[in-house]
Amino acid sequence: MKIAVIGQSLFGQEVYCRLREEGHEVVGVFTVPDKDGKADPLGLQAEQDGVPVFKFSRWRAKGQALPDVVAQYQALGAELNVLPFCSQFIPMEVIGAPRHGSIIYHPSLLPRHRGASAINWTLIHGDKKGGFTIFWADDGLDTGDLLLQKECEVLPDDTVSSLYNRFLFPEGVKGMVQAVKLIAEGKAPRLPQPEDGATYEGIQRKETARIDWDQPAEAIHNWIRGNDKVPGAWTEACGQKLTFFNSTLNIAGLEPEGEDLPIPGAHRPGVVTKAGLILFGNDGRMLLVKSIQLEDGKMIPAARFFRRAETSTLELTEEELGTAEAVRDAWKRILPSVLEVDESTDFFKSGAASVDVVRLVEEVKELCDGLELENEDVYMATTFGDFIQLLVRRLRGDDKEAECAIAYVEKAVNKLTLRMPHQLFIGGAFVDAEGSKTYETINPTDGSVLCQVSLAQVSDVDKAVAAAKDAFENGLWGKISARDRGRLLYRLAELMEQHQEELATIEALDAGAVYTLALKTHVGMSVQTFRYFAGWCDKIQTVPSRPGPNRNLTMTRREPVGVCGIIIPWNYPLMMLSWKTAACLAAGNTVVVKPAQVTPLTALKFAELTLKAGIPKGVVNVLPGSGSLVGQRLSDHPDVRKIGFTGSTEVGKHIMRSCALSNVKKVSLELGGKSPLLIFADCDLGKAVQMGMSSVFFNKGENCIAAGRLFVEDSIHDQFVQRVVEEVGKMKIGNPLDRDTDHGPQNHLAHLQKLLEYCQRGVEEGATLVCGGKQVPRPGFFFEPTVFTDVQDHMFIAREESFGPVMIISRFADGDVDAVLTRANATEFGLASGVFTRDINKALYVSDKLEAGTVFVNTYNKTDVAAPFGGFKQSGFGKDLGEAALNEYLRVKTVTFEY
Repeated sequence: MKIAVIGQSLFGQEVYCRLREEGHEVVGVFTVPDKDGKADPLGLQAEQDGVPVFKFSRWRAKGQALPDVVAQYQALGAELNVLPFCSQFIPMEVIGAPRHGSIIYHPSLLPRHRGASAINWTLIHGDKKGGFTIFWADDGLDTGDLLLQKECEVLPDDTVSSLYNRFLFPEGVKGMVQAVKLIAEGKAPRLPQPEDGATYEGIQRKETARIDWDQPAEAIHNWIRGNDKVPGAWTEACGQKLTFFNSTLNIAGLEPEGEDLPIPGAHRPGVVTKAGLILFGNDGRMLLVKSIQLEDGKMIPAARFFRRAETSTLELTEEELGTAEAVRDAWKRILPSVLEVDESTDFFKSGAASVDVVRLVEEVKELCDGLELENEDVYMATTFGDFIQLLVRRLRGDDKEAECAIAYVEKAVNKLTLRMPHQLFIGGAFVDAEGSKTYETINPTDGSVLCQVSLAQVSDVDKAVAAAKDAFENGLWGKISARDRGRLLYRLAELMEQHQEELATIEALDAGAVYTLALKTHVGMSVQTFRYFAGWCDKIQTVPSRPGPNRNLTMTRREPVGVCGIIIPWNYPLMMLSWKTAACLAAGNTVVVKPAQVTPLTALKFAELTLKAGIPKGVVNVLPGSGSLVGQRLSDHPDVRKIGFTGSTEVGKHIMRSCALSNVKKVSLELGGKSPLLIFADCDLGKAVQMGMSSVFFNKGENCIAAGRLFVEDSIHDQFVQRVVEEVGKMKIGNPLDRDTDHGPQNHLAHLQKLLEYCQRGVEEGATLVCGGKQVPRPGFFFEPTVFTDVQDHMFIAREESFGPVMIISRFADGDVDAVLTRANATEFGLASGVFTRDINKALYVSDKLEAGTVFVNTYNKTDVAAPFGGFKQSGFGKDLGEAALNEYLRVKTVTFEY
């Protein structure tokens, strides 16, 4: 079919191209005259294709068609006029000339919202349904017969741009092409357009876009979004005209705390908060505006309204203005659906994808003499105006943000100068707790006070959760690609490794960890964990299934759950944080970490490193404080969607109950243990002694998987005990920072006292105390490595965990494998277990029968970041480490299509 295309813009260009692809002959293109020397995209494309192009400034004068214009049109012999985006008045001499007439695209479900500002009025009226119409042109205004309509849902926070980019542009192009196909096939309907429900409201102009404050909040929100981005809803305040953009009603949990902004006529003053400008309707409800345009045209975040002088817009030099225009052209090339790139044009809301981020970064590199931008730079400055400001600051070399203010405690120790943060870490900043409350954290080596640490209160938990929720829903973390997220976690791992001596020293000071062990395990495994999960970020995949007989397609999406609370113990402060937080972040969540109250310092140093790594603000938050207050509030908080906990079974049960009663949040628990270690007479005795010692005394016995009870076959029992006691006598107890120390202080005084009571009870019940059992007579919280024998199954020390350097040894009869297995499994705990034997059949049989999440064979304490870790029975459920750990921080959504 011979077609004349009358219109403009990228929409018109796309329709033109698709019609040619369908095999239609476009005999001529009629578009608007060049503007500022630039041709309209539709005309430009047609000229490149050799199609005649006409650029009439007008088609009629004084209501009459211009004869020469009509003549030029008629000479083409068009059979159909297609008007995909036409802003000019076309006379009926042209509209009615082709044998098939003319069809026009209109961005509303006619007869609703006739007129040129139809999209605006769809939003202003709060319509739940929108869409477009292809109709037959007549001599009325949007009154011709209907040919085709398609509708879409209007989302609560849609703007003109989002609705256009999401539906009206892509589906509108398809609709125009489909309409032409129906005409060519003789199947196109002509449905008289009803008058019922017809509306006509004038074109929205700046002078008519003033906000009427005497209406409900939802109506004000609709007015603002309906005028966003053109012409912009405005009001007068602070002696100038302020234009509001990016309005939302989704402000759950946001408190109107900030500085009042008086607005004449408003129900009550607006409030400038850190999230933006809160406005109120006459119904008392709130809405949030995130961007404000000042009278001079500068666009600023609403949250910075009263601080705009601090972040004033740079005045660009002539050279910088030229660069800005070159970058504007790059945006136009990348964003084909945008009619005009202005200061408020948003890169992603205009349809850009992750590949376009790379393209923009590379185009800037070409335009700006090799300037290297990060992908995150684009995500942090999504509007054109903000991007140019960022770019110019980068070119000038003055774009670096002021470093986060950190009040360090400094100590010269271990040939290092330690700089330790000691405040709460919320929303990317170190801050005092509510009421400036603090507590003392103690050095277990000598009992001295290391420093005062901020003590988080319930209000601080709420602030941290709100920061994490905002970072998850609105921040950079959810916008960057999974691969970029992984790159940030790799960077964090690198920084942790660079600071490993400092982190290990802090672990020694705050937790009593032996420095050499802290280097290898506390810090070393933490680094490995972050590297491992960084590699998983871009491998969490959507999995489609095959179409069924009814032509259905089902896919499963693995999505982050949202804000996660991580409650970690005091035995491995950094490593336990890393085991949980790395998987949590790799899955795309944000996190509030509650370190153990007695060991907060490596968690706070970790928080500082997340800033240096470029982890966006609010993604990681750290709250030192009591479990009964901070841990409880995290478990109860309705905006926390997952709790990961390591600690006692008693506390784990309480957390699980709170998670159920609050909002049925996900929970994973690594709880108490009483891990059995079975040593058979056919073992390598030297290795069994060595690893048996490690199974109990590793990390001063403060080890979740420590062997809580050793079962030694009768024929080697006495020899095993003798050799263990000899080795215990060789252990050096001393300052954990000394390189030859084997055994440092217990973590804190209360734990030391519990160990003394534990051993006293063992003696009272009749177990034989072979060695140890007492506090070392020196400053600090040192406890002697201890060995008990003749331990019977009914005794307290046979059933309960010491969580300290106490070896519990029981005999079993030679060859009685099943009996010792029954005794080993006669516990409600099931975290770990072990067996030493040279008989592979016995090893496999025993490992099969032991009821524990981990079984070690001829070794112990050998965990790997790729191997899932977690317990059975009352040792909890859920996994840390390995791919399985990701499932703890993901939810699975099933999506089914029918086609």
